[in-house]
Amino acid sequence: MPHCRTDADAGGPATVVDRPSVAPELIAAAVRAAEALDRDIAEVPVSAIAAEANISRSTLLRRLGGSRSSLDAAVRAAGIDLGGRPPVRLRALTAAAEVVSENGLAAATLEAIAERADCSVFSLHAAFGGRDELMRAVFDEFSPIRDIEEYLARAQGDLHSTVHGFYRTVAYALNREPRVTPAVFAEAFSRPTSTAVQSLARYAVPRMFGTLGGWFDAEIRAGRIRDQPVIVLTQNLLGPILIHMLMRPAFPDVPGLTLPNVDEVCDAFAVNFIRAVATPKNRKRTVAIGGV
Repeated sequence: MPHCRTDADAGGPATVVDRPSVAPELIAAAVRAAEALDRDIAEVPVSAIAAEANISRSTLLRRLGGSRSSLDAAVRAAGIDLGGRPPVRLRALTAAAEVVSENGLAAATLEAIAERADCSVFSLHAAFGGRDELMRAVFDEFSPIRDIEEYLARAQGDLHSTVHGFYRTVAYALNREPRVTPAVFAEAFSRPTSTAVQSLARYAVPRMFGTLGGWFDAEIRAGRIRDQPVIVLTQNLLGPILIHMLMRPAFPDVPGLTLPNVDEVCDAFAVNFIRAVATPKNRKRTVAIGGV
């Protein structure tokens, strides 16, 4: 049913004027344009919304009845904020990460995320496309993958300093709140065949192996580490620090157990990794550094 206004609101005679209904694809185009420009929807020009909808500006205005006020009203009715708050995409990413951290991957339904983000499920679909795409965006934003990619992109070729820095990068990324990665691993260990775990694994695992595999290949070609399957190298590299950082919060007050600080742990794991996979000449340097 179309919305209506009266000309009496503007001081004229009280005739009723229909406000045209707005197609869902135009609302979605407004959301996408706002995300692309990193602006509130209220600040996005009509021309940008038209371009996102693959129509001309004049066609868009004609479909809106000559003014964008109908679009703004439809956006509000869909539960999408026009401005004054962070964009829906940002609120949803934060909300989803908090739900995963607190209650696990399976608890992160679109309804739960929408409630925490104070938006509609429709707006989540408009911003992300669906739950799988939203979870992938959460992984990109809150897991260590970007930290690892950015760190290895800056690596200078020295195996020892690279590995030591790698462990610190991963450790501090895993310790950030909200703790998405620990929650995902907990779900993977307890329900490895669940739809939520399998969907995220299909996206995350190839990306992680691709990132680390490229670095391993370069180190093997340079003669710094021995040629081993990428999955073995990956587990040797990531396994110790993942297990330590996932379990560390559970041991703050265990009698007789004093946890070393994170930097000391990273140094120990780095030495162990290099000893395990380095070529002989690089292992000799590690022994000298480790003092063993």
